[in-house]
Amino acid sequence: MSILTETFTLNNGVKIPKVGFGTWQIPDGKQTYDAVAAALKAGYRHIDTAKVYRNERSVGKAIRDSGIKREDIFLTSKLPAETKTYAGAIEDFRSTMDALDAGYLDLYLVHAPWPWAEKGANYDKENIEVWKAMQDIYASGKVRAIGVSNFNAHDLQNILARAEVKPAIDQIRYFVGYTEPQTTKFAKDNDILVEAYSPLATGGILQNAAIKEIAAKYNVSVAQLAIKFVLQNAVLPLPKAAHEEHIKNNAQLNFEISVEDMLKLNGLTETNLNR
Repeated sequence: MSILTETFTLNNGVKIPKVGFGTWQIPDGKQTYDAVAAALKAGYRHIDTAKVYRNERSVGKAIRDSGIKREDIFLTSKLPAETKTYAGAIEDFRSTMDALDAGYLDLYLVHAPWPWAEKGANYDKENIEVWKAMQDIYASGKVRAIGVSNFNAHDLQNILARAEVKPAIDQIRYFVGYTEPQTTKFAKDNDILVEAYSPLATGGILQNAAIKEIAAKYNVSVAQLAIKFVLQNAVLPLPKAAHEEHIKNNAQLNFEISVEDMLKLNGLTETNLNR
């Protein structure tokens, strides 16, 4: 059984494929279309995009042209981080639905708790308003699950204190040497699945000697080891690749990292990664 057909179950009972295909930084048009088409051909059934990536139209077209039933593909998009009003959230959701032309979304996320230009600023009040819009979008039946991205424990608690619908997902930056333990623990304690974007640290860990050594032991690539590491921590990886060979290789995860090696990998930090 391929890892691509295995699923996690979200807190509302919806099943989500354990490995997703990320499309961040893949330009719209042929590059996105070809990458998503290759991922679907390779067996991926979980595609992640966002309005701010500006490639939703190409993602939607690749899905429609794939010949795969819509219900067999898990599709995620995201509300822009800058959108912090109820009306704005509803409007942006409509434009995402129009661009994707996929009928419905499987998952819709708030992209960040603050506008990107104000990273770290407090938008607690605005996030409550946005979450009301997310709940109404969920109630409409056009989305099967809702969640957040880049939210830390404080941001999650702010939503949970007033939410009628609990976030199903928190998608965060997560990779070997950077696992956001506080946020991850808080999310898991509250039955919120953690998704890992940039599980390869945007390529930053591919040349690390310690990780290379462990990968060689299993006769796998550093990328394969890094993705499997995320999975064995019960976190959902979203590897991104533009080349067909990398897309295929990233899904070859039929091996198990030993407890000892997982301890070593979990013990790495960004500081000692860069040595």
